[in-house]
This record gives sequence, C-alpha cells and structure tokens, in this order.
Amino acid sequence: MTSDNRQPEGDAGKPSARRPKTTLDKDLARIASVEDASLHLGRRLAAPGAAFLFLIAVMIFSVVGVTGHSSTVVVAVATVMAAYMAMNIGANDVANNIGAAVGANALSLGFGLALAAVCEVSGALIAGNAVADTIANGILYADRLPGTDHYVWAMMAALLGSAIWINIATWIGAPISTTHAIVGGVMGAAIAAGGAGAVNWTVLSGIAASWLLSPLMGALIAIAVLVFINRRIVNAPDKIAAARRWVPVLIGTMFGAFTTYVALIVPFGTLVFGLIQALSVGAAGGMLAYATSVPLVRRQSAGLENRNQSLKALFQLPLVFSAALLSFAHGANDVANAVGPLAAIVAAVQDAALVGTGPIPLWELLIGGLGISLGLLLFGPKLINLVGKQITKLNPMRAYCVALSAAVTVILASTIGVPVSSTHTAIGAVFGIGLYREWRARQPRPRPDLPQENTDAERPRQKKQEANAAESRRRYLVRRSHLLTIAGAWTITVPVSGALAGGLAMLMFRLFI
Repeated sequence: MTSDNRQPEGDAGKPSARRPKTTLDKDLARIASVEDASLHLGRRLAAPGAAFLFLIAVMIFSVVGVTGHSSTVVVAVATVMAAYMAMNIGANDVANNIGAAVGANALSLGFGLALAAVCEVSGALIAGNAVADTIANGILYADRLPGTDHYVWAMMAALLGSAIWINIATWIGAPISTTHAIVGGVMGAAIAAGGAGAVNWTVLSGIAASWLLSPLMGALIAIAVLVFINRRIVNAPDKIAAARRWVPVLIGTMFGAFTTYVALIVPFGTLVFGLIQALSVGAAGGMLAYATSVPLVRRQSAGLENRNQSLKALFQLPLVFSAALLSFAHGANDVANAVGPLAAIVAAVQDAALVGTGPIPLWELLIGGLGISLGLLLFGPKLINLVGKQITKLNPMRAYCVALSAAVTVILASTIGVPVSSTHTAIGAVFGIGLYREWRARQPRPRPDLPQENTDAERPRQKKQEANAAESRRRYLVRRSHLLTIAGAWTITVPVSGALAGGLAMLMFRLFI
C-alpha cells in the first residue's frame, strides 16, 4: 500500500513550492513581528522621552542656580513650566519660519530644522528682552493683585494653561498663535487673581490690533515683493540677466533691514545706536551683502537657460537667508511667550524689581531658546508640511516673498516691543500669495490673432485653449478648508487659554496660598 504522507507534486512532477511552515518558522515570524512593533513604539516614544529628559535637566539646573534661596522650589517649577511652554512654541510656531522654504524644496527638512534651531537660540539670546517685558508687566497691573503670591501663581497658571492649549493644538495639527495663547493665559489668570481691573486693557487692545494688522501687513508686503519680482525678473526678456541685476539687490535689502534691527535692539556695551545711526549701520551691512552676493549669483547663473525654471535655482540662496532671518526674528519675539512670565516669577520671589527695569538673565533666555529649538526638532515636521505644502503651492520665489515679508513684519514689531503673532504674519503672507495667484489666473490674457487662412485649421486648438483658460479661472489655488480651520483655531485660542489659565489660577490659589 502506498503511503499518504508524501507531499503533493506539481504539474511537472516537481514538489510544490508551498510547504507548511515549521514551528521554527512560525516562532521566527512572531519574533520579527514583535521586534518591528517594538521599533515602531520606540520611535514614537523617543521624542517624548527626549523632551522629558530636557525638563529634568532644566529642573536640576534651576535648583543648582538658586541654591540657598527660600523659593528654590517655586523657581524650579516655574522654570520647568517655561521650558515646557518653549517646547510647545517650537513644535507649533516655528513651522511658519521654514515651512515656506521646505515647501519650495529649497531646504531639506533636516537642514531646515537645524538652521531654524541655531537661529532661534541666537535671536532669543541677542534680542529677546524687549517683548518679554510687555508679556511680564504690560498686560496686568501687579499692584492691583492681593499680593506677591497671587502674582507668582497667576503667572504659573498662565504658563501652564497656555502651554496645554498649544500642546493640544499641535496634536490635532492646527498652527495657532502662541502669542495669542500666552496673552490669553495672562489675561485669564489676572482676572482670576484680581478681577477685570487687574488687566491693562489699553495695552491689551493695542496687542489685539497688532494681531489684526500683522497678517494684513504680511500679505501686502509679500504681494508687493512678488509683483516686483514678476515685473522686473520673471517677465523680463532676458530673465537671467535681470536676476543677476536684482537678486543681489533683494539680498542686500534683506540684510540691511536685519542689520538695522540688530543695531537698534541690541546694546553694544555703552554704545547705543539711535535711529539714524542704526540706519547707517544697516545701509553699510546691506551694501556689503550686495557686494558679496553679486559674484555668487553670477557664478550660480552661469549656463542657465532663459526660462522660469532657472530662476528657481537662483532664488534658493536668498530663500535660505530669509528663512534664517525669520527664525532669528521669531526667537527674538516669541521667546518672550515662555521667558516673560518666568522672568516675572523669578524677580517677584527674589524681591527684585520687575523685568522692565533691567535685562532678563541670560540663563532664562537660554532655556527659552533651547526649549523652542528642541520642540521644533522633536515635534515640528508635521506643521511644517502643512504651512509649506498644503495651503498653496510655493516655489522658491513665492517662498522668498513669504519669508521676507514675515521677517520684516516681526522685526518691526520686536523693535518697538509689540508681541505680534509670527503665525499670523507668515500664514497671512502665504494666503496673500495664493489669493494673488488666483487673481492673476482669472485675468484675461492677450492672445495673438491667428492668420485668416489658418483659422479653420486652428479652431480646435483655440477652443481647447479657451477651455483650459476657463478652467484656470475657476480653479482655487488656496485651500479654503485650511483657511477655515486656521481661522477657527485663532478665534478660540485667547478664550480657551484664558479659561484654562483662570481655572488653574483659582486652583493654585486654593492649594498654595
């Protein structure tokens, strides 16, 4: 009798390729599956783990720095909250700085993150004082609160409440304004501590007005620069020659504005520049940048064809510079959202004068700058893709207009100490560029008349061109869904962060006072 334990044979008499898996094969497959799952989980936990270690390091540093003081614990807790707030700022807000450059493929995501991190820390350390004073002292009247303890815990609640809301917004993918969040948090905590009379409504109304003006200003400057580029370079008969002439001018203008800002905002020992002196320094810096960029642009443009695609390569260098400038300006402006309340708490518990009477300690600015950079590196890529790629299509020229516009607007605000929203400014510029493109696409374009003898033969092509033109006029170049989502998040940020901070403040008053 023939045994039935033989394996079935194929059509050609060969054994079949399908064989039952052995126990060893099944065990190895299970082990591999577990390893893959562990690796995936490890990657997801790496960023929160690094953030937790940073907070532990900040706590140790703050405890060592104020050893022997009776309020060591309070300062340590406040420092950790400020670091947590700074990381949330980096995760949500800094996407606006390099999102345009990454979306235009002028920067890789990794290089953009590193560039923004360095420039954020530099901006915070060099020019982070002015706006921090407004956050710490300008929004509430400290003398109208019941006491110093109420002031300290109100600032604690403002930090924690605004940070929680920013964390939630980042998790759901909404690029909100961190400036809105901290201002709303300070306002809500102040009302909880001393009533509506504790809020400086005059300063708050000025800040709110800047929130309305900054996106409009960002959009208008971006459109103006784009119109200039289109007329002087894109539509020129010889595009490459025009780019050689005007791209260095744009770079020089950008560096001139930046140098003027640094001269105005940063004290150089006992030397303090007035407006005229700062403008002179800025003009010198702009001319130096222009002279340096002329040979670079000439070398980069050698051999390029006279077409728009070639211009994209020539605008990558100024786009990188403008993204770095915007990151510096953001560090100078938005580090105050984390450091302002911290500086006020440290000054209050040490019975020192409040922030406005002296510079913020370097270690506080350093923690804010490092926290922003770490938050960007760990959690920022998600919103970078939204800002840079999902609102409207950006090429290097459009992205340069966005970055330059946002940088100039934020620099002007930082110079006068107004905490504007860099999110509003950058996204306003992106939407402005997209809406301008829509307007241009819907304008009738002149078409050369066809010869009479070829009219019949060319009629099908003519109809196809007219149909394509009609389709272009109907097409939306800005995603309205993102506009509505972002506008909704902006609208609720102040009341939500204010309510969170007010509730936390009342809880802290009951527990610790």
